[in-house]
Amino acid sequence: MRASRLVSLLLLLQARGRVTASELATELEVSVRTIYRDLEALSAAGVPVYAEAGRNGGAQLVDGYRTRLTGLTRKEAEALFTAGVPGPVGDLGLGTVLGAAQLKLLAALPKDLADRAVGARHRFHYDSPGWFKTSRNEPHLATITAAVWDDRRVEMQYRHPGSEAAATRVVDPLGLVNKAGVWYLVARRDGELRTYRVSRVTTATVLDEHFLRDDNFDLGDYWSASVSNYEQQTPPVGVVVCATEAGLGELRWIMRYYGRALKETHPHDDGRTRCELAFESLDDAYTDIVRLGAEVEVLEPLDLRARVATTARAMTSLYD
Repeated sequence: MRASRLVSLLLLLQARGRVTASELATELEVSVRTIYRDLEALSAAGVPVYAEAGRNGGAQLVDGYRTRLTGLTRKEAEALFTAGVPGPVGDLGLGTVLGAAQLKLLAALPKDLADRAVGARHRFHYDSPGWFKTSRNEPHLATITAAVWDDRRVEMQYRHPGSEAAATRVVDPLGLVNKAGVWYLVARRDGELRTYRVSRVTTATVLDEHFLRDDNFDLGDYWSASVSNYEQQTPPVGVVVCATEAGLGELRWIMRYYGRALKETHPHDDGRTRCELAFESLDDAYTDIVRLGAEVEVLEPLDLRARVATTARAMTSLYD
């Protein structure tokens, strides 16, 4: 256990430069006293590490020192190669870069770890698009990605939901997030953090002007808080239906897809089952329920029932 922690400590110092003992303790989930003992152990092993006291002090490696030690365990090596090249990494234009990095990593790994890593890649593959669907083509994703890497401002035309006209926005692109196959840009505008759906960007131009990042900004923390806030402010829409046996099977699959429970009650006299469902919006409920046709009857809410009925009458008229 300690050997693995020493490797992690060494790699942290190599990646981040000067780091305080308290930061290292938090990262490795040990006490500050343990960090000091580990630093002494590294030094005794010949690693040129030193610590400076004071307000701006911390531990660091001698400038220019690098280690080829990866410290990868068997499971870590397998996980890296299980990720594969397709999906979000390819969308960002980094598929070939990831492939090259994996080849270099294979060359540096001991043979047994390399064999396990290659075996993982042969056993698992991630293919994000649904059936008969190609990967989403976001024409301005590459441009925005370049701006994110270089910390350069972006001027873009953005079409907000429900609006036909696009608005001009100049933003500081802080990061990109892939949520369920959809790309979102987290950016700073007028001093506030905002989220933009990349598919709604109609034009994007990288400006020559650079921006300064906030050292305390963490993309993962921001996104987690944003998702939590959105879900709290947008509660699920409750829907009550009666479903045939076939419709019930489809509804069970839909609820598994959304990650929500389906509450079933006792069957009606006609053999159908009353069900209580939850959707993100009435539009989502309509899209999923109307395709089930006569297998599912909407009871509540009345707005949804009327919308489905209007569609049914229109289809009857069309095919009569």
